[in-house]
Amino acid sequence: MAIAILLMLMVVLVFGNVALRYGFNSSITVSEEVSRWFFVWMTFLGALIALREHGHIGVDALVSRFGPFGKRVCLAISQALMIYVCWLLLKGSWAQTMINMSVQAPSSGWSMGYFYGVGLVFAGTAIPLLLYDLFRTVSGRVGEHELIAVKGSDDQPHADPSESESGAAGAAKR
Repeated sequence: MAIAILLMLMVVLVFGNVALRYGFNSSITVSEEVSRWFFVWMTFLGALIALREHGHIGVDALVSRFGPFGKRVCLAISQALMIYVCWLLLKGSWAQTMINMSVQAPSSGWSMGYFYGVGLVFAGTAIPLLLYDLFRTVSGRVGEHELIAVKGSDDQPHADPSESESGAAGAAKR
């Protein structure tokens, strides 16, 4: 819901600014700055949703060749590494937020701490999600179908390359 509201506000600000520039030779001063802030917040909130739904892109070429134990170990290692990276993001975002709380944005005058605070929201939410997933992995509560954290597209069925021929050679044989 928050992402949809941010997107709507961003579209209204940008479209309104374009209409004012071309129609009335005027503009909304804070439009570009605020829409950029909304875009950053939408990106991080969307990344949280993808993290919770295990929807991020991944490559399973190596991991898919392992047995269940090897897949479980690789998943636990990747989750531990993600927790570490989120911890680094949390520390860095905290430092940047504290440094920039008294700094005002050029157009809006808002505290730049709110801009850098998105890292706190992301990391502060992602770490518990990842810790829960890691707990499920090491305690054996993750099913074998969940051991590879890569989802294929449901829209595109995987075809056997030997069954279909593409290009001019395939068309000539028909």
